Amino acid sequence: MSLLAALQFLTRVPIRLRRAPDLGRIVAWFPLAGVIIGAAVGGVAVGLWHLTPPLVAGAVAVAVGLLITGAFHEDGLGDIADAFGGGWTVERRLEILKDSRHGTYGVTAIATSVVVRMLTLGSMPGPAPMFAAAVAAHTMGRAATVGLAGTMRLATHSGLGADYGRSTTPARALIGGAAGIALTAVVVGWWVVPLAGAAIAAAAGTGLLARRKIGGISGDVLGAAEQVAECLCFVVASGLAMHHTLWWT
Repeated sequence: MSLLAALQFLTRVPIRLRRAPDLGRIVAWFPLAGVIIGAAVGGVAVGLWHLTPPLVAGAVAVAVGLLITGAFHEDGLGDIADAFGGGWTVERRLEILKDSRHGTYGVTAIATSVVVRMLTLGSMPGPAPMFAAAVAAHTMGRAATVGLAGTMRLATHSGLGADYGRSTTPARALIGGAAGIALTAVVVGWWVVPLAGAAIAAAAGTGLLARRKIGGISGDVLGAAEQVAECLCFVVASGLAMHHTLWWT
């Protein structure tokens, strides 16, 4: 039930539940939902590996991931880029965050995120590291948001992000973060150490910037943190794959 609720929250997959989920109960399941999303993305990439050039396989796989999630986190990244890049006061930044439209900063940030993921996934030296990188990046990206939500104060007290932040206690954040690291370790072995470091750096950097810009976190900040963590993990994984093999290959 909790996993299905997490997938319903994080994706556009038509999942029907008998009752409305308790957000506080499902946040610790976000990393496992990330495993499933990453496996779908990695599976598409592996399936296309022998049929198309690697970069094409990576591009199509990332596009499939966008369809699965409905660009849920990308929207937050775009909003944060617009607000932090174009707002000169806290009030103005919060006002921009409420605007559903994206400006130049937002479009550029989203495009950069998509390009980085397509290129890094497509540059993997084989189907095995391609699959592992997709799973690890999506898992650690969700783990980063859980950790950030459980350790930073809220900038606003209304909206879905506020509900998420209030529901994520430090204990739930610890469980979710530990689960994300453990699940990633199963897939990539010792690679999890630099990957976890990248995710922690992404969450900490995004959180500190948000605290300086708007006084805390919001749903958009969490989405942006997921994107930054996911991109950093893909970059780190592409570097590791150049010099090391996976434990199971």
